[in-house]
Amino acid sequence: MRNYWWLEITKDIGKYIGRCDMYQKMKNWAEIPAGKLIANKVPEKLWTHFTVDFIIKLPLVAKKDTILVICNRLSNITYFVAITEETSVEELI
Repeated sequence: MRNYWWLEITKDIGKYIGRCDMYQKMKNWAEIPAGKLIANKVPEKLWTHFTVDFIIKLPLVAKKDTILVICNRLSNITYFVAITEETSVEELI
């Protein structure tokens, strides 16, 4: 607006930016903070609370290409199980 000006320039700029796909993807949206963080409760018994994750698309070794990671939240004991990506839920159980 330093170099160019016309009547309703701010309205025209707002319309242009509202339709600009690149601007919409890169804009930092100001959001209301989520609030105070609340700590998770500490489990009282082993293996009552655990996390499960998969590490996939690994090079094939001994016909296995995926690692199943199981971690106990209380003791942080972690098990790594080599499986194939095609392993079904029934086979995991």
